[in-house]
Amino acid sequence: MSEHAKRAAGAGDSVPGDAEGDRAGSIALYTTGLVFALLLTAASFVVSQTHLLWSPGVPAGLAVLAIAQMGVHLVFFLHMSTGADNTNNVVALAFGVLIVTLIVSGTFWIMAHLNGNMIPATAIMEMSH
Repeated sequence: MSEHAKRAAGAGDSVPGDAEGDRAGSIALYTTGLVFALLLTAASFVVSQTHLLWSPGVPAGLAVLAIAQMGVHLVFFLHMSTGADNTNNVVALAFGVLIVTLIVSGTFWIMAHLNGNMIPATAIMEMSH
């Protein structure tokens, strides 16, 4: 039975793109992902603990390294790709990113407006006397 016929029949639970029985390829893929993840983790410790980056740029550098780390995990460990078999996964990931972005940006927006509308602490102290 061809690979296409097996997929159409629902046979096999292999990850798209991985051939059946190709253990050496998957071990190499996982090892490569592990090496990248460890390098990115070490880089984030170096960035945060040294003066390699200009101090105000450290949060941006850590954010870039965190996004790269997420990409490594998605590609090497979760086998996320843009292939035809992964369309639903990519759409679900994009929807999740949209929801998280809306929640985080909405939270910051509400907090900024609340901060602008609060009574100063000195005015509160004067009212209590």
